Amino acid sequence: MRDWLVHIRRNEHASLQTQIREALVAAILDGQLAREEPIPSTRKMAKSLGVSRNTVVLAYQGLLDDGYLVARERSGYFVSEKALDSGSPPKQPPKQAAPGTGIDWASRLTMQPAEQTNVSKPLDWQSYPYPFIYGQVDHTLFPLAEWRDCSRQALGKKWLGSWTNDTWAHDDPLLVEQIRRRILPRRGIMANDDEILITLGAQNALYLLTTLLVGAQTRVGMEEPGYPDVRNIFNLRTANVALLPVDERGLVPSEAFDDCDLVFTTPSHQFPTTVTMPLERRMELLKRAAKHDVVIIEDDYEFETNYVNEPCPALKSLDDDGRVIYVGSLSKTLFPGLRLGFLVAPKNIVAEARALRRLMVRHAPNNNQRTAALFLSLGHHDTLIRRLHRAYRTRWEIMGDALKQSLPDASRVPSFGGTSFWVKGPQGLDSDELGKQAAAKGVLIEPGRITFGAAEAPRNFYRLAFSSIAEQKIEPGIRILSDLVRR
Repeated sequence: MRDWLVHIRRNEHASLQTQIREALVAAILDGQLAREEPIPSTRKMAKSLGVSRNTVVLAYQGLLDDGYLVARERSGYFVSEKALDSGSPPKQPPKQAAPGTGIDWASRLTMQPAEQTNVSKPLDWQSYPYPFIYGQVDHTLFPLAEWRDCSRQALGKKWLGSWTNDTWAHDDPLLVEQIRRRILPRRGIMANDDEILITLGAQNALYLLTTLLVGAQTRVGMEEPGYPDVRNIFNLRTANVALLPVDERGLVPSEAFDDCDLVFTTPSHQFPTTVTMPLERRMELLKRAAKHDVVIIEDDYEFETNYVNEPCPALKSLDDDGRVIYVGSLSKTLFPGLRLGFLVAPKNIVAEARALRRLMVRHAPNNNQRTAALFLSLGHHDTLIRRLHRAYRTRWEIMGDALKQSLPDASRVPSFGGTSFWVKGPQGLDSDELGKQAAAKGVLIEPGRITFGAAEAPRNFYRLAFSSIAEQKIEPGIRILSDLVRR
């Protein structure tokens, strides 16, 4: 039988019997005790609470009479089916009013991140026929057997000490080595081990850096439209967030850029427009940053999904005076639930970020770090990237053709590749409303309004991703969407 701890107060205004009844009713109605679940015997409950058995018997008898419990001979007491029926619930015993008025938690909060607007996606997105949503993966492409083998090795006796110890001061040396030798050189970045920090995804890296570098008076710049989560992170720290314009070549060099202390940018694959910043623009931004002492955070998200053109060097690789901090993620190519990312920065910044990470989460799970490190070192990651390139290239072409056919001139083909298209609907279109109508027909899209920080922002943009939708579903899904747009 299930152990169940009930807390009673002997000097409480309510009787012991009433407190026991109220605790069990609350547990049943809140779903903590499931349908047909056994509860402790009267003898066990009495011993646990240090009360007489008669007190518990009377409490249980009241719950039997009210329909919350059923008694079965030689089996004990169980939660009644009737108690959890969708129809009329059993009569609830009167609850005694607690003394005092409680705590006004809203007045105690120093920030309210729950009030911010965030990207939301249905948890059951896989049940929709046409899920054009970003950041999810097609499970059929993932090498599950290889990952399982790496996980088995990582959890074996050979590396027992690597993943069971608390190693906040150091990340998995094999994973750091693989990032330094395999991943960063592809972006033109050379770094030492003490200039790399493993994080719980890129999001964790951005929060750490914002906490370290942004104060109430810091002037922060970010792309408009841009990544809403980082805008929300900045807004928790400062009211001085400048929205910097984006054109067909990415972030625009401007006086507003010059006035910033720190700027966040996604040059390789701008979020969400997908445009790629050419080399000349990158050099211009770095020149202006040096002249006006601007620190740049470069989020190189989806850097492994460039299957269209030759990669342009990362801003970090072009930086001569250490003012660019690079953020990358393994979650985009492996799977988002992994939550492994990294940042590359001067070693003194990494040291501070490591110390701050210790206060938050200490370190990323060691077993996940070692599994990912083995996956990289054994070449499975490279194989996966090639597989993704083939699949995404095909879907990229299918979606491009489908949009050209059904929604002509609504989008530009991403020159980088990636996993999404940025679509501009006709004037007057409300993409939030379009999203609701599309979902009712099994089509999931991502309305673009949330990517704009300005109060008066266009509402006719939306994003269509293809990483988690089958090839044969793309064209019919776009047709359904086209019919809704043209209504």
